[in-house]
Amino acid sequence: MASSRRELVSLIKQGVIPPEQVTRAIETAGLRPSPRDWAIFVDRLLLWLGGLALAFAVLFFIAYNWVEMGRWLRFGVVQAAVLLAVGIAVWAKTRLTLQRVALTSATLLVGVLLALFGQVYQTGADPWQLFFTWALLTLLWVWVARFELLWILWLGLLNLAVGLYFRTWGGPFGALANSDAALWGLLGVNTLALIFWEWGAYSGRWGEGRWAARLLSAGSGVPITLLFMSLIAEMQPMWSSVLVIYPLWLAALYTVYRHWLPDLFMIAGGCVSVIAVVTWLLARYWLWEGEWQAGSLLLMTIVVLAMGTGAVVWLKRLHRETWQ
Repeated sequence: MASSRRELVSLIKQGVIPPEQVTRAIETAGLRPSPRDWAIFVDRLLLWLGGLALAFAVLFFIAYNWVEMGRWLRFGVVQAAVLLAVGIAVWAKTRLTLQRVALTSATLLVGVLLALFGQVYQTGADPWQLFFTWALLTLLWVWVARFELLWILWLGLLNLAVGLYFRTWGGPFGALANSDAALWGLLGVNTLALIFWEWGAYSGRWGEGRWAARLLSAGSGVPITLLFMSLIAEMQPMWSSVLVIYPLWLAALYTVYRHWLPDLFMIAGGCVSVIAVVTWLLARYWLWEGEWQAGSLLLMTIVVLAMGTGAVVWLKRLHRETWQ
């Protein structure tokens, strides 16, 4: 759809399609939703809203009637809801949307069941154990569904588990796991997930849409950027592996998404990361360590505007070279 829209816009700009034929060209290309398309969209939207509403309704029902319900009744309600969702997914294996809705609801209900177990028995487990167990128990469903939204939900659970684990216990990586251990953990998980996802998309196994890969790239780029900014914020210069990993990450990002899988969003994200790091570096040396002066702030503002303008001009040139 996006490719057809770009081609049509290009033809209109070149004058190949006259203005009076634009409406007809849009209808012929199938870019304008038909009444049937709108009916299908509304049907699926209501199905998703209904499935998610029922999953959350179980949680709120248990919480509201906590005093009146015994422990076995609480567990029975949640387990019955999980079994019902899984049963619908098995029954509707030929109806892909219904199966995905049911498995997504079942995944959410497993979290409700684990939270209920921890609340009733007061196990004293750390929060990261809840999210890790949640992700572990639902991995099979996520793999069977092969659904982008469910994969992202599962990776979100894994991110929470990894982040909370390293924030609680540090890590076994020595100097690599200092106060920024949680960021290192998130960087590793999301980078591996991005590599695996792009491999699947490139080989045609899954991932036709790009939104999931872009979200994973943000999950990889934000931690490495924060790690480099954290190093800059240290009052004393020190060696850190991020000095090597960050340039390598930028080089890999440019190489992959400029030549192998062209994606302007990814390269733009790298530009934002560089601008944030340079701005943080200037703020340290011009505002923190030096005397506060309005001229320094004005100069830093000019530098940031120049970097932003340069990035926009460069990205527009890349867009013309690659996508037009």
